[in-house]
Amino acid sequence: MRSLVQSLARATAILAAAGCVSANIFGPIGTDRPAPAGGSISVDQPPNTFFQGFSPPYPTNNWWAGYAAGDGTAVSAGPFPYESNLTPTSIQFGISTSRQWDGVSIKQPTQTDWGAGFVEHNGNAQNHKALSWDTQTVTLQYFTGASTLTSYLVPGSPYLTFNYAGATPVFTSGQGLITSFGGTAVPNGGSVTKSGTQFLVVNTAGTYIIYSLNGNITLTATAANGSGTVKASAQFNGVIRVAKLNDPSHKALLDQYVANYPTAVTLDYSFSSSAPQATLKFIWTVTGNSANLLLLTWPHHRSKLQSPNFPATTALNYLTTKGWMYPVIGNTWNLLYNLPTIDWNAPRTPDSSCTAQIIQGLVYEVGKLSATTPSIPGDFYNWGNAIAAKARLALIADHVGRQDLIPPVIAYLKASYAYWFQASSAVVPAFETAWGGIINKAGYNNVWVDYGNGYYNVNHFHYGYFLTGAAVIAKYDSTWRSQYQTQINWYLRDIVNPTPADPFFPVTRHRDWFAGHSWASGIANGAGSRDQESSGEAINGYYGAMLWAEVIGDTDIKNYARLLIATEQHATQVYWHLYPSASPTDRDNPYPEASVRSLITMGNVEDWQSGAWLFWGAQKVEIAAIQILPVTPVNEYLYDSAWVNNIISYTANELSNSTYADAWKSVIYLAYSNANPQDAATRSAGLTDWGTGNTYTNQVYFLSTRPNTGGTICSAAQANPLGNYTIQVASSGKYVVASAASPNLVASATTKSAASVFNLAFAPNAGTLQLVASSQYVTADQSGTFALAAARGVASTWEIFVVRQKVGAAAGVYSIKAASNGLYVTVGADGSLLNNGATEASSIGFKFA
Repeated sequence: MRSLVQSLARATAILAAAGCVSANIFGPIGTDRPAPAGGSISVDQPPNTFFQGFSPPYPTNNWWAGYAAGDGTAVSAGPFPYESNLTPTSIQFGISTSRQWDGVSIKQPTQTDWGAGFVEHNGNAQNHKALSWDTQTVTLQYFTGASTLTSYLVPGSPYLTFNYAGATPVFTSGQGLITSFGGTAVPNGGSVTKSGTQFLVVNTAGTYIIYSLNGNITLTATAANGSGTVKASAQFNGVIRVAKLNDPSHKALLDQYVANYPTAVTLDYSFSSSAPQATLKFIWTVTGNSANLLLLTWPHHRSKLQSPNFPATTALNYLTTKGWMYPVIGNTWNLLYNLPTIDWNAPRTPDSSCTAQIIQGLVYEVGKLSATTPSIPGDFYNWGNAIAAKARLALIADHVGRQDLIPPVIAYLKASYAYWFQASSAVVPAFETAWGGIINKAGYNNVWVDYGNGYYNVNHFHYGYFLTGAAVIAKYDSTWRSQYQTQINWYLRDIVNPTPADPFFPVTRHRDWFAGHSWASGIANGAGSRDQESSGEAINGYYGAMLWAEVIGDTDIKNYARLLIATEQHATQVYWHLYPSASPTDRDNPYPEASVRSLITMGNVEDWQSGAWLFWGAQKVEIAAIQILPVTPVNEYLYDSAWVNNIISYTANELSNSTYADAWKSVIYLAYSNANPQDAATRSAGLTDWGTGNTYTNQVYFLSTRPNTGGTICSAAQANPLGNYTIQVASSGKYVVASAASPNLVASATTKSAASVFNLAFAPNAGTLQLVASSQYVTADQSGTFALAAARGVASTWEIFVVRQKVGAAAGVYSIKAASNGLYVTVGADGSLLNNGATEASSIGFKFA
């Protein structure tokens, strides 16, 4: 194990190599070498030679991860506004000139405009490497003998910067013939030579400016073989900068500030003691005049920057998938964020009309948990979201004064987590040594395991759930917390480690600080395009981190997690939430096209395309819900009224269709409750399934704790009748009978005294029907062909029924729906009760006496 001193020395060396000053960042959460139940393992896609001279941990989700993963040639989304990729001999770069709309996505396909290299390079793919990196930038070098090309790749710079030493620069066109150089036409098969410090060069991609910052240079542009080169006449020592010129009027600003170039950035942050706010600070290391550094901003920057020096937006601009990048002057950015103050529970008590339902739900759902039959991990993701949902039951019980219901939840959680620490378990975590991180051991060579977790895909989704469940256990059991704090900290370090002083984990693995949010994708497939579908689960990753940090008393990491939550939520509202009413000329609107904004919500945000679609589904309720779930108290800040009202309209047809899963609808209704809790509660009353990541109790709790309740939320009319009843067909007057010998439910008795008695018991938004005489539960038929039968000793999915006042019928006449398949109960010719009615109107009305 490397010591903290060695780790700090390595971090200092990296910062020094990049020309950085040390940031005032938090220290490491831990420095111990992880030793999880699965031991250590190396992923089958280790880094290539890009990191030669360094040792793990390495970034897996940074914009430039494609330089180091696979063969290192994947196109990387950056340094924006440019895209880039590395070949054995050159740095390829370009800016998309095609903005496309296909009805569901806005796209800007990547293109290579130019490649920067030098004549002396020997073509060996191993003759380029990283020199340093930080949270946003990477410095790389191509080398052969004494000849080198060093490039500082900095997001937000309108220029690319190439520092040559004893090398002959050459720029190769990636977009057709060079047609003009230095204002002179270049004939096909011919060349033009110019000397100076500034050159305009034109190919199919448009116009670029080449600047020499170290005196005159002689360059020859040649057009041949459908391409062309711009080559220096001799070896050069100095800096060449290149910028895309979209409009001739932009040249003045580019010329004015070209002499000042960034080489790295320091990330810093401070937290207010007088208000729940934090300032996120970017400080660029600059060669030249720091005050005159020209950079570009995205919409989320501009809305948070304090006292910015903005030139006119017309002076320089580039349109990207995140909207227009506009200029700002200065090497220090201060971005002010309001921090969440919500932690375990909502900041207000549940509406009194809902308290009984919450407690009823708690008693029911906690009663189904058993420490002797816990949830055994079958994977990371599904186990995680289920266990976090169960953990919330303990927190809700605490909030409504039912502390007696907390111990069984904690016992269940502890029994489940115990599998995480046993090497004999079927699913175990392992420490991955090639890059540095915690993964599902089974995924080290299989991208299909846990959605690519072994390749560092969506770790923040998984571990946010783990941390939430662990935090709840630790909140109520300090002994367990002490015993397992080190192990749980490994998951915390994997996704929110704040410092390069941690010798085993990269800095905040998924966060792209310049983009303002996290990327889900890791090193799979050569770490090509970055993407993130579930903005909600990204937020939850940092929410789980905040809860765990709070329960272990780490105030620094709690504040860091709060900052991560605030920035992730803000970016989600900017780039995932769409507002049709936004003006196309609004400076901070990322999607100027009305057709894009009419999508209402992005399903997936990628580097060069964003759209209302998912890799795994096309339903609107899915596209919307994955930006909402999991519903936790902290997302009160996320669900703004304008967006959730639009979401209800966007998903209306699917919300009213019983064939679409209730699990998706449940979280949509909860987000909607931030705007209209009464309507959301009415809609929620029709649900019978909440998926693995939500519960009935959480549904009612969230609805009842909205800041704008404005009156009664929950209604007794939205529940099944409870108690012992006979069941009578309203139209014929006949009563339902069943027995142990003849369990089928048949409406055949003409008197109440001959009727069977059924106990109607609570189930969330529904209930069970149990034949009192035999203690058997009534079960539905999957096909709807056969009669309902009192034939089950234990109630499960097919034994749940929804009993509600029948629409249009007299008061006290009810419809019965089988919750399992959504079909209503009718009466056959022989009096048998069948669950085969497709609509409520087709159901038979029943009376309960």
